Amino acid sequence: MEGYSEPRQGRIYCFANQKGGVGKTTTAVNLAAYLAAGGYRVLLVDADPQANATSSLGIDKQREPSLYDVLSGDMGAGDAVVQIDRPAFKGRLYLLPSSVDLAGVEVEFAAMQQGEREYRLKQALDPLRPDYDLMLVDCPPSLGLLTLNALSAADAVIIPLQCEYLALEGLMQLTNTVSLVLRGLNRDLYIMGIVMTMYDSRTNLSAQVVQEVRSHFPDEAFGTLVPRSVRLSEAPSYGLTILEYDPNSRGALAYAALAEELVARIGLRSQAGEVNSSAQA
Repeated sequence: MEGYSEPRQGRIYCFANQKGGVGKTTTAVNLAAYLAAGGYRVLLVDADPQANATSSLGIDKQREPSLYDVLSGDMGAGDAVVQIDRPAFKGRLYLLPSSVDLAGVEVEFAAMQQGEREYRLKQALDPLRPDYDLMLVDCPPSLGLLTLNALSAADAVIIPLQCEYLALEGLMQLTNTVSLVLRGLNRDLYIMGIVMTMYDSRTNLSAQVVQEVRSHFPDEAFGTLVPRSVRLSEAPSYGLTILEYDPNSRGALAYAALAEELVARIGLRSQAGEVNSSAQA
């Protein structure tokens, strides 16, 4: 697919889906974890006022500074970044945290001129590109100004999609939004991948959704299916990624495979070796 063959340092991928509860944050957090464990410098950007990606890594939602301070123009993004200094990530995982204050940014953006307010996140992240191999942006479950900022800043979008029928309707709405962004805000944006989450091999519906997505988006659909997993749901309550919480669980193995698939798809190389082998070391 166009865009895959020319990776560059500090590529930005946003995880977007206007429907909540589809595994968007779970996917962003755990991919960031496995990529960091595999030898890549990764910045996870929590652009959701609910700050679930922040708390999933054990960081206090009330801490300051946060992305709110960056988008408000009070400081540069680099000054708000926190290193997640735990053995599993080998010093390579960083977080630009969110806070509840971020909910007020959309109100502040509304007072700005159109054409300026959509690029605040891009202006914040572009100077950080040389510092990281990948920047992963977790978007809020909406198509508001924060998500538009993420789509404007990103090189590509990754869409987590729950394996249920109504999710397909939301997927079409999101692809229409991406098309609008392509025409007006970010002409280089493309859909890099669709991650099918909460897959239940016991139901015909999950299999039908997978078949439908792969028939309509054969190039974008990832081969890895992320299963419905209690362990994946439990890990954030301990402030841990699935790599740390239960690395041998089905969910962990799925995200390890998905990370390898992502690396292969974008042609990234690391001196630290393959994602899965490094994560198991």
